[in-house]
Amino acid sequence: MGIKVEFNPDLALRNISEFVNGLRKKEECIPENLEKGKIYDFLKEGQRNYWIEGEVPLLETKGNQNLSRPVASVIILESTHTPVEGKPCTRGRYVVAEVFSDSKINFDGFNRTRS
Repeated sequence: MGIKVEFNPDLALRNISEFVNGLRKKEECIPENLEKGKIYDFLKEGQRNYWIEGEVPLLETKGNQNLSRPVASVIILESTHTPVEGKPCTRGRYVVAEVFSDSKINFDGFNRTRS
């Protein structure tokens, strides 16, 4: 038996409607009014490792690796593995570096693009 650990190059959270409808915890969802410079909590099921030395894309997920284009660039400030309701989870905090409101390309692989 091994330890299942996932390495994530992005932070993928659910739409806030899943919290409003009682399907998810608030920390599992993208806040309704995402603000640059504000710090938010996140919660993901499973033991996940995130890059903490720079900006990563914040994506919306519908599950099963169905991901949106980046909705923001965030810096993960901390992440901790912890059991939640008997399941391994990763909880942490991130600060929003920039919110994207257009369709231009903002990341090239792991690198943030700037124009």
